[in-house]
Amino acid sequence: MAQRQLPMFPEGSTEVTHDLAFEKRDGSVTYFYGSLPVFTHNENDAASFKMITAQFYINGYVKQMDIVRAFGVTPINVKRAVKLYQEEGVQGFYAEKKTRGTAVLTDDVLLN
Repeated sequence: MAQRQLPMFPEGSTEVTHDLAFEKRDGSVTYFYGSLPVFTHNENDAASFKMITAQFYINGYVKQMDIVRAFGVTPINVKRAVKLYQEEGVQGFYAEKKTRGTAVLTDDVLLN
Protein backbone atom coordinates (compact mmCIF):
# COMPACT_ATOMS: atom_id res chain seq x y z
CA MET A 1 0.00 0.00 0.00
CA ALA A 2 1.45 3.35 -1.04
CA GLN A 3 1.82 5.93 1.67
CA ARG A 4 0.27 9.34 0.98
CA GLN A 5 2.79 12.12 0.44
CA LEU A 6 2.60 15.07 2.80
CA PRO A 7 2.14 18.37 0.96
CA MET A 8 5.06 20.74 1.05
CA PHE A 9 3.59 23.92 2.50
CA PRO A 10 5.77 27.03 2.34
CA GLU A 11 7.85 27.70 5.43
CA GLY A 12 6.00 29.87 7.94
CA SER A 13 2.53 28.86 6.78
CA THR A 14 -0.19 27.49 9.06
CA GLU A 15 -1.89 24.22 8.18
CA VAL A 16 -5.69 24.29 8.00
CA THR A 17 -6.11 20.73 6.68
CA HIS A 18 -3.75 18.15 5.25
CA ASP A 19 -3.98 19.89 1.85
CA LEU A 20 -4.70 23.53 2.72
CA ALA A 21 -2.60 26.15 4.53
CA PHE A 22 -2.38 29.93 4.83
CA GLU A 23 0.34 32.45 5.51
CA LYS A 24 0.22 36.05 6.76
CA ARG A 25 3.06 38.19 5.45
CA ASP A 26 3.50 41.92 4.87
CA GLY A 27 -0.19 42.72 5.41
CA SER A 28 -1.45 40.00 3.06
CA VAL A 29 -2.93 36.55 3.59
CA THR A 30 -2.11 33.86 1.02
CA TYR A 31 -3.86 30.49 0.88
CA PHE A 32 -2.00 27.42 -0.39
CA TYR A 33 -3.33 24.15 -1.75
CA GLY A 34 -0.27 21.99 -1.26
CA SER A 35 2.61 24.23 -2.31
CA LEU A 36 0.53 26.22 -4.82
CA PRO A 37 -0.83 29.66 -3.88
CA VAL A 38 -4.54 29.80 -4.76
CA PHE A 39 -5.74 33.15 -3.38
CA THR A 40 -4.35 36.30 -1.75
CA HIS A 41 -6.07 39.21 -0.04
CA ASN A 42 -5.24 42.09 2.31
CA GLU A 43 -5.29 40.89 5.90
CA ASN A 44 -7.95 43.51 6.77
CA ASP A 45 -10.25 42.48 3.90
CA ALA A 46 -13.03 40.69 5.80
CA ALA A 47 -15.22 40.26 2.71
CA SER A 48 -12.51 38.35 0.83
CA PHE A 49 -11.73 36.23 3.90
CA LYS A 50 -15.38 35.23 4.27
CA MET A 51 -15.73 34.59 0.55
CA ILE A 52 -12.68 32.34 0.18
CA THR A 53 -13.33 30.34 3.36
CA ALA A 54 -16.97 29.80 2.31
CA GLN A 55 -15.76 28.72 -1.12
CA PHE A 56 -13.27 26.27 0.42
CA TYR A 57 -16.10 24.77 2.50
CA ILE A 58 -18.61 24.51 -0.36
CA ASN A 59 -16.00 22.89 -2.63
CA GLY A 60 -15.24 20.30 0.06
CA TYR A 61 -11.66 21.33 0.89
CA VAL A 62 -12.42 22.05 4.57
CA LYS A 63 -15.01 21.41 7.24
CA GLN A 64 -16.58 24.33 9.08
CA MET A 65 -14.69 23.37 12.25
CA ASP A 66 -11.37 23.48 10.34
CA ILE A 67 -12.07 27.15 9.60
CA VAL A 68 -13.13 27.84 13.20
CA ARG A 69 -9.96 26.23 14.60
CA ALA A 70 -7.50 27.72 12.12
CA PHE A 71 -8.78 31.30 12.08
CA GLY A 72 -10.47 31.70 15.47
CA VAL A 73 -13.84 32.71 14.03
CA THR A 74 -17.19 31.60 15.43
CA PRO A 75 -19.18 28.74 13.88
CA ILE A 76 -22.16 31.04 13.24
CA ASN A 77 -19.97 33.44 11.22
CA VAL A 78 -18.82 30.54 9.05
CA LYS A 79 -22.42 29.38 8.56
CA ARG A 80 -23.53 32.91 7.62
CA ALA A 81 -20.72 33.22 5.06
CA VAL A 82 -21.60 29.82 3.56
CA LYS A 83 -25.28 30.78 3.34
CA LEU A 84 -24.42 34.11 1.68
CA TYR A 85 -22.19 32.32 -0.83
CA GLN A 86 -24.91 29.77 -1.63
CA GLU A 87 -27.62 32.42 -2.03
CA GLU A 88 -25.74 35.25 -3.76
CA GLY A 89 -22.39 33.87 -4.91
CA VAL A 90 -19.11 35.78 -4.81
CA GLN A 91 -20.76 39.13 -5.57
CA GLY A 92 -22.80 38.87 -2.35
CA PHE A 93 -19.66 39.54 -0.31
CA TYR A 94 -18.84 42.73 -2.19
CA ALA A 95 -22.33 44.19 -2.71
CA GLU A 96 -23.27 47.41 -1.00
CA LYS A 97 -25.01 46.76 2.31
CA LYS A 98 -28.77 47.17 2.19
CA THR A 99 -30.06 49.83 4.57
CA ARG A 100 -33.53 51.10 5.30
CA GLY A 101 -32.82 54.75 4.76
CA THR A 102 -34.04 57.61 6.89
CA ALA A 103 -37.54 57.81 8.26
CA VAL A 104 -39.57 60.70 6.88
CA LEU A 105 -42.31 62.27 8.94
CA THR A 106 -45.09 63.30 6.59
CA ASP A 107 -47.97 65.59 7.49
CA ASP A 108 -50.31 62.56 7.67
CA VAL A 109 -48.07 60.79 10.17
CA LEU A 110 -47.69 63.92 12.29
CA LEU A 111 -51.46 64.43 12.45
CA ASN A 112 -52.03 60.89 13.79
